Amino acid sequence: MTRGIYLLNPDGRLIEMIEREYDSEGLLQGLLAEHPDLLAGGQINEESPRRWLLIAREAGLPDSDESGSRWSVDHLFLDQDAVPTIVEVKRSSDSRIRREVVGQMLDYAANAVVYWPMETIRALLTARAEVQGTDPDRLVQEFVDSNSSADEFWQAVKTNLQAGRVRLVFVSDVIPPELQRVVEFLNTQMDPAEVIAVEVKQFAGEGVRSLVPRVLGQTAEAQRKKSLSRRGRKWTEESFFERLGANSSSDEVRVARDLLTWAQETGLRIWWGEGAKEGSFYPMLDRTDGLQYTIAVRTSPKRPYLEVQFAKLTGPFDKPETRARLQSRLNEIEGVSIDDDAATRYPSIRLSVLTQANNLASFLAVLVTCPQERYHFLC
Repeated sequence: MTRGIYLLNPDGRLIEMIEREYDSEGLLQGLLAEHPDLLAGGQINEESPRRWLLIAREAGLPDSDESGSRWSVDHLFLDQDAVPTIVEVKRSSDSRIRREVVGQMLDYAANAVVYWPMETIRALLTARAEVQGTDPDRLVQEFVDSNSSADEFWQAVKTNLQAGRVRLVFVSDVIPPELQRVVEFLNTQMDPAEVIAVEVKQFAGEGVRSLVPRVLGQTAEAQRKKSLSRRGRKWTEESFFERLGANSSSDEVRVARDLLTWAQETGLRIWWGEGAKEGSFYPMLDRTDGLQYTIAVRTSPKRPYLEVQFAKLTGPFDKPETRARLQSRLNEIEGVSIDDDAATRYPSIRLSVLTQANNLASFLAVLVTCPQERYHFLC
């Protein structure tokens, strides 16, 4: 049965978008490399949407210390927690998607943790950066939003590989039921590895295309098990400020307390983080259409900071001009500099910046209570 969705133009005209197959597997591979957000990081982890750094396409993977590359992995990504993510793409018309691809991916996972040391993955990114004329350390530093160094990030990659913490992602225009059942089973049984499938349907009409990703394979039981095994600790106000005070100035602690007080008095719900070593809290608004994230305040052994949750903003912030206005207002604060790329992610502001005269007041003036709506960033 042919399926479709409908696009409503600003002039009120309805365009029917019909589901279409991809012309080639390579086309879908190229789209993922160019637009990693198609991996639906927000569906994989709603509380902390996954972001992706492409390491390489067609990455060679050996099966022994002496051999050359036995396999070629379609895509190798790292997420913001330095988890290696192996992506295999198959069109639904390829019969191998039902059985062969599962064994193929298990081969990848088993050999990647042994024969892909961190240094090899780093070299793959360096090779890609050289082709693009870009500095690889700068790519990493921009990806981690300056909250940790490139060397710290690569050390986390090494730790994840040693622990077998990798992610396997099957991607297709249609995920057949047989593959979905296998993925659900593997994802429940494998830990700390994660196995998921992402279906990326394509709809076309009147020269316009729409790509709709959907994550499959994350059963409630699998998510519960992995959450329990990976969870560090549930932070509280007391433990958060105890940790913050151990590595921060009294002025930085004061700023964090002022931000928490502001959020509570504004009527926002506070969600305390679950980091293994560092604490965090998230002021969030319960709206009829879901949660609205605002900021996240985090401890750090080097420099405590807050993140503006651009990547999770909804409603009017879907419009580029509204995001640009918020970015501009924040950049008016002395010491704050959010570039255009960061304005779609999680730009950070050191708490030390907000200790300066009037800076905290200026920041809170951007995060205002509007008379028209109970809470919003912009009036």
